[in-house]
Amino acid sequence: MTTTHTPRPGTIEADPNLPIIRITREFDASPAQLMKAHTDPVLFARWIGPNGMETEILQWNPHTGGNWRYVARRDGEEYYFRGCFHEVGEESIVQTFTFEGMPEGVALEKLSFEDLGSGRTRLSAQSLVDSFEDRDQWLASGMETGVTEGYTRLDSLLPEI
Repeated sequence: MTTTHTPRPGTIEADPNLPIIRITREFDASPAQLMKAHTDPVLFARWIGPNGMETEILQWNPHTGGNWRYVARRDGEEYYFRGCFHEVGEESIVQTFTFEGMPEGVALEKLSFEDLGSGRTRLSAQSLVDSFEDRDQWLASGMETGVTEGYTRLDSLLPEI
């Protein structure tokens, strides 16, 4: 007998006291499946970002001390992103994230994958940026659409992992 779960919408919240964005979402997957989706470059490129965006991985070294870089393309425009993997554990990733169009805006991100049992995992992510102004610019940039649409694609991809 197979039990299925309906994916739940996630939350994206701005901390009122710190320049942090917090994302929480549950998935019908194990922590290992979510970790693989976040560290395997072929899988990552298939789900990251908003609908209609094509992602090409340029560098991808998903280990403690490694780095990454990719370009997202749509309608003839290109958006480059890069960062470093500071720590890659069994159920968490600590990394930096930079949109190269705003190279001075570096976020420190932590993603945690919490096993909820019954084949479900809660992803908790937080991104610390330099200022409240930077945080609010990130939120106004369409980030919510990219996160929501990307995680919806990830839902469809997880049974393959």
